[in-house]
Amino acid sequence: MFQVTDTLRRAQGKTLEILGFGPDECGYRVLASGPCWRLRDYGGGRGPAVLMVPAPIKPPYIWDLAPSVSAVRYSLRQRLRVYLLEWMPPRAGEGNAGLDEYADRAITAAAAAIASAAGGEKPFLIGHSLGGTFAVIAGALEPQSMRGLVLLGSPLCFRPGSSPFRDALVAIAPSALSDVDVVPGSLLSQISALAAPDSFIWSRMRDAAFSIADAHSMDIQARVERWTLDEVPLPGRLVDQILGWLYREDRLCRGTLPVRAGAVGPSSLRLPTLAVVNTADEVAPAASVRPFLEAMPGRDARVIEFAGEAGVGLQHLAILAGCNAYARVWPEILAWLNDRR
Repeated sequence: MFQVTDTLRRAQGKTLEILGFGPDECGYRVLASGPCWRLRDYGGGRGPAVLMVPAPIKPPYIWDLAPSVSAVRYSLRQRLRVYLLEWMPPRAGEGNAGLDEYADRAITAAAAAIASAAGGEKPFLIGHSLGGTFAVIAGALEPQSMRGLVLLGSPLCFRPGSSPFRDALVAIAPSALSDVDVVPGSLLSQISALAAPDSFIWSRMRDAAFSIADAHSMDIQARVERWTLDEVPLPGRLVDQILGWLYREDRLCRGTLPVRAGAVGPSSLRLPTLAVVNTADEVAPAASVRPFLEAMPGRDARVIEFAGEAGVGLQHLAILAGCNAYARVWPEILAWLNDRR
């Protein structure tokens, strides 16, 4: 049933694309690839190298949604050398990939490929949502391969009460998906909407109503809507570990996450870290970030809070799809990168 729903939602997205609201991405070349990923190289200037790590649940063009709201284009204009890790949809029989493959091997292999192409210079990792969570795991395992981490709306602490989304998700999500080969994207979308209906349904409707007189905001909202309809399946093992090890058991913040046969947690992470938190975001509020950063040794960690903005559809995406975010928050991110190069 959900595979049919995936097809229908993608067809709706294609309709929006025909109407002119599809992705408008920069050109790139593929620098390297692996079983579940490929590495995009956008070129750039002589600034720091950055590896953008999207969440695996949707296509990565939310990072390059339109010329006016694009993390890729903003970074290129600032002379950064820009790379992006693109997660490839699993095929039938590839559902056994988990956090070892995604948060460890894929990211560390991509960082190594960038260092090789950039004359040995290690990249900064910039991750959004679960992409930032994965980047933290990789940074704890391979700190010698990276210069630092920038986390955009990335949950790191999943203890009860850390976020309304976490508590509701744990209550309604299936308890075991490890035996499922491939999980349809629409199942994850529906679970998320049930867990946080205000974030994923009602606030989007209110935002659209308040923005109806603003042509630019309506254009961005339509492009975000097209992106939300672009369903991507995930390996059953990966989804099971995200729901179980992270959301239910809080193993990352407790320091017991069993990746690479070890125990990854705050004490494992010694990289400089900048976390950006949207105070209007129910998915990754400050309470899901600060406890992890406060438990890091050395405490070379900083938090930037911003209040979100109207006209972005989903507040969880405001840092990537909001004009004010690029005017006010991204310059601070750039300054932090340059200070630590």
